[in-house]
Amino acid sequence: MNHLVDILDQKGRDVLRIDAGASVLDAVRQMVDHNVGSLLVEDEGKISAIVTERDYLRYVALDGPPDHEIAVREIASAPLIVADPEMTVDECMALMTERRIRHLPVSAGDEIVGMISIGDVVKYQLERHQSEVKYLNEYITAR
Repeated sequence: MNHLVDILDQKGRDVLRIDAGASVLDAVRQMVDHNVGSLLVEDEGKISAIVTERDYLRYVALDGPPDHEIAVREIASAPLIVADPEMTVDECMALMTERRIRHLPVSAGDEIVGMISIGDVVKYQLERHQSEVKYLNEYITAR
């Protein structure tokens, strides 16, 4: 236990995608509609990048053209950084911290099998620690 696959088993394996040619406005709408902070970017049937809230904020800060005129491919982050489902949660946290990313696609071979956010990792770790504290309290009070 304590691998990314454990988090995916809890949260689900839905992966939201958007076409690279779609407008930035469409990407933002989809993120808002699904209450997520990132979408995988698909170009000619292949995942090529990720577009995140942070990518959008950088774009807006630069006063680019209107959101409906710019394609997702122009603001998306590439190359894609991915994790293996058997990566430990601690390794994942270290990777996210080192690379300063908050969304990490999980890939088994050539297939994206899920998406992990920093929020998912924190929630998982918190639940694990709370469980350990409860177990230790029960052990101590049972004596």
